[in-house]
Amino acid sequence: MLGDLEKGDSIMDVVGPLGKPTHIENFGTAVCVGGGIGAAPVYPIAKALKTAGNKVISIIGARTKELLILENEMKNTSDELYVTTDDGSYGHHGFVTQILQKFIDEKRRLDLVVGIGPVPMMKAVCNVTRPHKIHTVVSLNSIMVDGTGMCGACRVTIGGKNQFVCVDGPEFDGHEVDFDELIRRNRGYLKEEKMAMEELTYHEGARCYERSTN
Repeated sequence: MLGDLEKGDSIMDVVGPLGKPTHIENFGTAVCVGGGIGAAPVYPIAKALKTAGNKVISIIGARTKELLILENEMKNTSDELYVTTDDGSYGHHGFVTQILQKFIDEKRRLDLVVGIGPVPMMKAVCNVTRPHKIHTVVSLNSIMVDGTGMCGACRVTIGGKNQFVCVDGPEFDGHEVDFDELIRRNRGYLKEEKMAMEELTYHEGARCYERSTN
């Protein structure tokens, strides 16, 4: 709705920030993995880790070259940057986890992995690092709804306990996240989300048509 506001309009209030800040220290070598728009939140984390003295290796990926974001920004704040695309239109043809697995196979020292992106991607990152006991942090910000802890939509199971992403997170130890439950719950309103998107698209199209005819 903010996009529909005109000059002089107002909103009642703004709530935030909520949740807990990213824990930053000199871990040693940190790998920052951003999938899709996950590159946006991973960028300031990579920047802060670099400022704290870490060696920062970044991996960003997208379905296609056109959907890739923040490549230059990530390059400027990283010691090494690797790019992947699902369709092979740019960089490595494949997934971010393949590059991460390559580092492990080469027995490179990895002290921290930060993975942010689609839930299946974060699960895959954790599956790669878990056998090697590499400390892995994921951000579940994408599943938040109201951001106040009231709606309960971002409830997750972390280490066998209920947590709320917006107030207890958004970042958690990835090896403690029950991703299977999270994926099931994330698909619970798929039908309603599709209907809402179709309705939004319809109204946006109607507004554009109205503006073009006035």
